[in-house]
Amino acid sequence: MARGELRIFLGAAPGVGKTYTMLEEAHRRAERGTDVVIGLVETHGRKHTQAMIADLEVVPRRTVEYRGAEFTEMDLDALVARRPELAVVDELAHTNVPGSKHAKRWEDVNELLDAGIDVLTTVNIQHLESLNDVVAQITGAQQRETVPDAVVRAAEQVELVDMTPEALRRRMAHGNIYKPEKIDAALGNYFRTGNLTALRELALLWLADKVEEQLDKYRADNRISATWETRERIVVALTGGLEGDTLIRRAARIAARDKGADLMAVHVTRNDGLAGADPAVLARQRVLVESLGGTYHQVVGADVPRALLDFAGAVNATQIVLGASSRGKLAQLFAAGVGVTTTAMSGSIDVHLVTHERAAQGRRARRMPAALSRRRRIAGFLTVVLGFPALTAVLEVGPSLSLINDILLFLAAVVGVSLIGGLWPALLAAVAGSLLLNWYFVQPYRRFTIAEGDNLLALAIFVVVALAVSWVVDTAARRTRQAAAASADAQTLATVAGGVLRGERPLMALLERLRETFTLDSVTLLDHGAVAAHVGEACTRARDADVEVKVDDTMTMLLRGRPLEASDRRIVEAFAAQATVALRQERLAAEAAAAKPLAEADRMRTALLAAVSHDLRTPLASAKAAVASLRSEEVHFDESDRRELLATADESLDRLVRLVTNLLDMSRLQAGALGVNAVDLGAEDAVPRALDELGPEGRKVAVHIPDDLPPVHADPGLLEQILINLVANALRYSPADEPPAITASTLGSTLELRIIDHGPGIPEDRWDYVFLPFQRLGDRDNHTGVGLGLALSRGLTEAMGGTLVPEHTPGGGLTMILTLPTGRTA
Repeated sequence: MARGELRIFLGAAPGVGKTYTMLEEAHRRAERGTDVVIGLVETHGRKHTQAMIADLEVVPRRTVEYRGAEFTEMDLDALVARRPELAVVDELAHTNVPGSKHAKRWEDVNELLDAGIDVLTTVNIQHLESLNDVVAQITGAQQRETVPDAVVRAAEQVELVDMTPEALRRRMAHGNIYKPEKIDAALGNYFRTGNLTALRELALLWLADKVEEQLDKYRADNRISATWETRERIVVALTGGLEGDTLIRRAARIAARDKGADLMAVHVTRNDGLAGADPAVLARQRVLVESLGGTYHQVVGADVPRALLDFAGAVNATQIVLGASSRGKLAQLFAAGVGVTTTAMSGSIDVHLVTHERAAQGRRARRMPAALSRRRRIAGFLTVVLGFPALTAVLEVGPSLSLINDILLFLAAVVGVSLIGGLWPALLAAVAGSLLLNWYFVQPYRRFTIAEGDNLLALAIFVVVALAVSWVVDTAARRTRQAAAASADAQTLATVAGGVLRGERPLMALLERLRETFTLDSVTLLDHGAVAAHVGEACTRARDADVEVKVDDTMTMLLRGRPLEASDRRIVEAFAAQATVALRQERLAAEAAAAKPLAEADRMRTALLAAVSHDLRTPLASAKAAVASLRSEEVHFDESDRRELLATADESLDRLVRLVTNLLDMSRLQAGALGVNAVDLGAEDAVPRALDELGPEGRKVAVHIPDDLPPVHADPGLLEQILINLVANALRYSPADEPPAITASTLGSTLELRIIDHGPGIPEDRWDYVFLPFQRLGDRDNHTGVGLGLALSRGLTEAMGGTLVPEHTPGGGLTMILTLPTGRTA
């Protein structure tokens, strides 16, 4: 059986029209003869969406009972048994009621697809798992319901249902998304223009990445290697030279001209692994690329132009930025440089050759260390000075040999000198051997002349072979030493990097590992001459340090303890660049932490203004209407009407007083200025006073407080306010035939007051949210208060050294457990 196809309608926010667009597609399919069935569609009371369902077959939902309450979910088994060609299933990220066949709706959809049923579904960008934390940072609301990105990326089609933030806010204001009582809070919080703009950009970028994945797959499946300029991608080639900074900045300027262009830096390493660029320069240039929004890559290849173009083709690059050749004019006459060769082979990729200060000045190769030690070189020279005269004497006094044999013996001696002392002693041996052979063994003897042409050829071959063998032996020794040094450097880098990754503070871990690795007394990082970080005793002046490493114009690292060899210094320079990055990251994290309270205060202020502007209207309007009616001379009220109007005004003003009191207390809590005057008092006294403040509604609450309870140590006024808020919340949601109850008990040195209601309750994953100020997540209606009740109650409780936690009520509902310390006289 073929697996069904999944089509997802993606939106940036609720209300953009995903469900409506999905139903339009369902109607189009049905009109073409497709068997279409609605598995589940959430209309949210929107009449236009409801009208779209009327002509389509709907599979009835199943009822699920959970904790004494009834919920409806999609009947998956019935839908599979019906086996339509196309199923419409709304809200892919939905979490099913516990006890359902699958925990998530996307798992239900997977079962439908496995059964060969095509599915249309919807999802908002904030529900994608990879973007969950980003959306929370933007909107201030954490999304509990998420769907793995892989599920959405695996869809055959993802269609973006888009709408501008201004249009979406107009839809909200006209009541086309939420009910009227929720509009003000939504516009002032989640549906702010900035939030919607950021969410829209996230949706567009995410979809663009998916489209790019599909394009890459198509190009790979069809073996298309030509560049398709769907997006500007600029590749800058780095050699590890100092001109790299100029190239990177030039490439970044090119990328900045085209919104959305990608910047990639690449360094091609020779496949022998030995022709190395300076790692410190490359590390610094990598930091520069990443700071400009680009990415750094490293590839291996024997042919640099070919490797560079292979990389550019693989990433679908449109432009390559190269530096003008640094080789001298003489070198350029004999071989084309990388830039010329790359340009000739680039095809449709544009190549920019950027001039720089070092162009055409000749390469200043980094001085390589000698292949062999000084002692071995001296031994080689001594071998030539002492051994060659001895060899000459032995050949003269010994049996007579042919010139060819003499040459072979001297050639063997040159090879021996190469093995002992390297290139320069071997060159001296080749020259000395040729002179000795000419003087003693080539006719005419004892003269630097050659009589026969064959002897001249033999002697010339000897010189050439001796020089070649000397060069090969020395090169092999040099490469061996380079490989050993590279291996040691790599091991050092890996050790230091591992220590950094395991450290809680990367910067300090890096500095500590550097000090330990190179046995230093101290490592100090200076920023504009001031100590930014250090291990060991800080060093503030370059003249007091053994090694000074300049990272950039502002950052310097000072090492004290011992001088470093050149190879060690290169490693330190590489990690000094990384230390600079770590320092800047720590500073950014500190700035973000410092800005978080300000952002939270701004969010709180915005929410407060939105909530107060909404929730002050009703009591103010009621009180004003009552007072205006009493003052009116046009209408005559009897005594009962006057009492009712006065009661209305009094009740409305009481609500305003409670609202203002809560606001003031919350502001004092956040400012840390709330005064707590705790005394010992009995729960049997505090609870009735709170219930009396609630008026007739408070008398409905059942109270069960044992007489032998110890007193509680609390502020009477604050405790009364906590109880009023908690009981009022319980009364609001309890059924008429099951009023709330208050029980009390002791647990160790604490007293627990339980405020129990039998209402719909709150899902456990929402418990943390009900204690956030100004939220509207179902713990309160939208006609009274500003969402401060539970937030303020918890704050006041914690100010008195207690706790306030929710718990499920057996049989359904919510129980708030208020725990306070018992009195000192208990």
